Amino acid sequence: MIDFHLLFFDDFKYHHLNVDYMESFKMRLNFGILKRQKSPIPGFGLTMGYTVFYLSIIVIIPLIALFTEAFSLGWQAFIDATTNARVIASYKLTFFTSLIAALVNTFFGLIVAWCLVRYTFWGKRIFDAIVDLPFALPTAVSGIALTTLYSSQGWFGQYLEPLGIKIVFTPIGITIALIFIGLPFVVRTIQPALEEIQIEQEEASASLGASRWQTFYKVILPTIFPSVLTGFALSFARALGEYGSVVFIAGNMPFKTEISTLLIITKLEQYDYAGATAIAVVMLLISFVMLLLINMLQRWSSRRKGMEAI
Repeated sequence: MIDFHLLFFDDFKYHHLNVDYMESFKMRLNFGILKRQKSPIPGFGLTMGYTVFYLSIIVIIPLIALFTEAFSLGWQAFIDATTNARVIASYKLTFFTSLIAALVNTFFGLIVAWCLVRYTFWGKRIFDAIVDLPFALPTAVSGIALTTLYSSQGWFGQYLEPLGIKIVFTPIGITIALIFIGLPFVVRTIQPALEEIQIEQEEASASLGASRWQTFYKVILPTIFPSVLTGFALSFARALGEYGSVVFIAGNMPFKTEISTLLIITKLEQYDYAGATAIAVVMLLISFVMLLLINMLQRWSSRRKGMEAI
């Protein structure tokens, strides 16, 4: 027979002990008995101070100066400078081509990373080094090379233009240039994640009757999804600020192939610093919102993966 008096007494004692422990904890905290344990590696104050100083000099102060200069125009002048038809057209072109380039890079970057990680073939190291070529090339050299290839007399352009496909001085050319400079970000982000996946997981999935597509969708993709999102975000951010490789192949025609970074450079050459910073602020805010959404999706994916593991 259950003795409810004992149960009640045990529950009361447990609650009483918890209350006593919390009161003792608060007293020790108030009197400073609980102190942060000293790290075996000294210099927290120095390194933290250097970190704050470095971030202030490199990131925070320039951003403050950017917003200060932009809003020195006044609210109405700021609205007029950032919402006229030419600027809106450059926003649409810049974000649309950057988004398309990032999506293409994410898809093909995953394929390239998969081949470099999972297969052994002749010339693998050469192909692995070629992936980093856009990192090594100056952006102006990349733009000149792409313009030469896709012009009407170029290696590719001479066959495409008779088919009615014009690359140079069109949004298609801008997208190709952004794909070229953004691919390494995706490959180098996904590659380490694929290397951490053990072959035994795929073999176990196949032994349980899963098809290749089910194994990829249920086993591999959830593991590398945060890395895929990171690669997409890096490629997208890189494309938004690109100038050197785009300016040659774009043609820079207002309302057609004029990107926002070129418009900013044009205003700087005209000594219109406030107008240039106003356009930059709008691009910065839109980019920040989009990257914030990507980061939230990445955290949600990581949290969901952790819950499924439990």
